Parts: sequence; C-alpha cells; structure tokens
Amino acid sequence: MQYFLALKLGEKRVIASQNLLTKYSGHALPALALKDDKDNHWEPVGEENLYAIVKEPNGFMIVLCDKNGVAKSIDQWFTEDTKNEIIARLKAEENMNEYIGKLSLPI
Repeated sequence: MQYFLALKLGEKRVIASQNLLTKYSGHALPALALKDDKDNHWEPVGEENLYAIVKEPNGFMIVLCDKNGVAKSIDQWFTEDTKNEIIARLKAEENMNEYIGKLSLPI
C-alpha cells in the first residue's frame, strides 16, 4: 500500500480508537497510525481494538491496540481502582478482549 493511503486509513482507525477510549476514560491521546515494517511496505494499524495495561511507578496506562500490539490510543496515569473500572466497562459494554504481548508504543 502506498504510504499516503496507509497513513490516511491508519489515522481514521486511530481517531476511532481515541474516541472510544475517551468515552470511557475522559481523555485519550492518539498513538501510532502505521505498522512498523522493515521492508518499507506501509500498512495501517489494524481495525480491531484490544486493550492492554502498562504498569509504571506513576500508575497504570490503558492502551487500545490492534491484534499485533500496535498502540492506537493511550491514556495515563490511573490508580488501580480507576483502571479496573475503565477495563470492566470496556469488557462489558464493548466486549473488548485484552492484548497480551509486546506493545509498540509511541515512546
């Protein structure tokens, strides 16, 4: 896929994920629109949404990512109780599954 087309499609998916996470957390940030490919083949992030949790000294970060772990939207730093409330709602209302694996974060 051409870079510009992949970027545009990826941006749409990032915005959708950002809006979804914002609905549950209050304010989310956009992340990555393109998948990392070492062969210079440009691919947008996947359409599916999975959640992942990152624990840091400051608290918990919630990430919405595709099936490959490419972060599309992030929100930080939550207490454990708040994180648990948001995740419970994502599971119940969106039927969202957890991503277990290595995340690609915009850091």
